[in-house]
Amino acid sequence: MVVTVVGRAGGASGGGLGEHGGGCPLATDELGDPEAAGTWLAGHGLLDAGVRLDPADRERVVELREALRALLLANNGVDLEPAAVETLNSFAAAAPLEARFDPTGTIAVTGRDGGVEGALGQLLAVVVQSVADGTWTRLKACREDDCQWAFYDRSRNRSGQWCVMAVCGNRNKARTYRERRRSGGG
Repeated sequence: MVVTVVGRAGGASGGGLGEHGGGCPLATDELGDPEAAGTWLAGHGLLDAGVRLDPADRERVVELREALRALLLANNGVDLEPAAVETLNSFAAAAPLEARFDPTGTIAVTGRDGGVEGALGQLLAVVVQSVADGTWTRLKACREDDCQWAFYDRSRNRSGQWCVMAVCGNRNKARTYRERRRSGGG
């Protein structure tokens, strides 16, 4: 299963599971309300179509998104927030996960139950699988504070810092240049 983890909750911030802001190419919050969050989960094969989320369900989805974003920022050199680790451990302890073998003998971790808890378990299973296959460290969150969009670092040396160089990377470089000019440094 491939799940794209994108978006961020709230105002001027962007980037993580289902939302994006900061002027980058994908400026929508796909988890903006319970119905939208349910549609996003169903659209990614994590929840049966027609399952209705209530506001508390949506809040749990957003809480997991933000904790995952903290891990993605850590993959991009930002200090990991201890509260995010606690949140993730709480979700992991409650997640209905199980290991399954397919007919070829390949093992995968998957969510065991349906509903929102099963969907959240599936998201955690994606993290477990990406750690196991070595792709997790390439999944990062943009370092621009007003973005933080999740992206896959395809650079050869794993040095990508921004979701889109032409947008966030350019903003950062222009800001650094202006600061240098103001301080008389060139």
